[in-house]
Amino acid sequence: MADLQNARRRSILISLGANCAIIGMFLAALLSWCAGTMAAAAADLYRTKVTVTGQGEANRMTGFAASLEDVLIKASGAQKLSGDRRLAAYKSKAKDFVRAFSYRDQFFGKPIRDEQGTRDRPFDLTVEFEEGKIDDILKVLGLKPWLSHRPSLAVFVEMEQGPRNYIVTADGTQSDLQRDALLAAADKRGMDIVLPGTAALAKSNITGAELRTPSFPALAPIAAAQGGEVVLVGRLVWDDRDLGWATQWQMDWRGQTHRWQIRGVTFDETFRRGIGGAAQILSGNGDPVTRSSSAGANKLH
Repeated sequence: MADLQNARRRSILISLGANCAIIGMFLAALLSWCAGTMAAAAADLYRTKVTVTGQGEANRMTGFAASLEDVLIKASGAQKLSGDRRLAAYKSKAKDFVRAFSYRDQFFGKPIRDEQGTRDRPFDLTVEFEEGKIDDILKVLGLKPWLSHRPSLAVFVEMEQGPRNYIVTADGTQSDLQRDALLAAADKRGMDIVLPGTAALAKSNITGAELRTPSFPALAPIAAAQGGEVVLVGRLVWDDRDLGWATQWQMDWRGQTHRWQIRGVTFDETFRRGIGGAAQILSGNGDPVTRSSSAGANKLH
């Protein structure tokens, strides 16, 4: 009888040991996966994409310069670096900071027309920079990489152009171009965003009028349902005199309401500045500055 009890005890101990080993292996794998995911996310902050014409060296150097500014903003969250004159010296030797680059033909699969050579075709130029070198530049500029958690933005945008008025949604066909532009802007600035669905807006009776004087508590449930952590509201009105969009952005963060304006730019540019401005606040780099005109806006963006 004693032998039987000892055998059972040994069996239980062996089973517990095996379970502990399995749990240990699972935790180790989980930690390894998390570390890999964090490393991949951090590495993405030092990578960006611009559009260039052809694959010639002159345009590539121009692309590197534009990419360097984008990555400095993306890595730090400091939108205020856009157009900063201090970057000129670094941009002139941007190739020295590049780790790797690649091209993708935007017209891949389409034949070259008789009057068009490959030098005239648009390419996506993806550029990856050396992390240490970018961090060193940021340090000289009085900034640092923003490597902590970046909250997901729930973006509510109203567009008004003459009689047309609508909210950019995740599923509405009316705002396809603006939706794509917002997602591209978020990627360029290293932020995750979510957009409201048409059904959710209808259910909550949210229209463009409500966004003009937004109630952030009313928008928060819609944002949370989509995975958004912070609400960003924008209103774009087309201005015939400026031939661009007049935009007001607004965001509540840690009990304070932040507002900034942009005038006379394309909606692609105002989305970059809007999401970039939110990133600047969230990263602790101060409030965005109100900007007007498209001066300094890089056409490679």
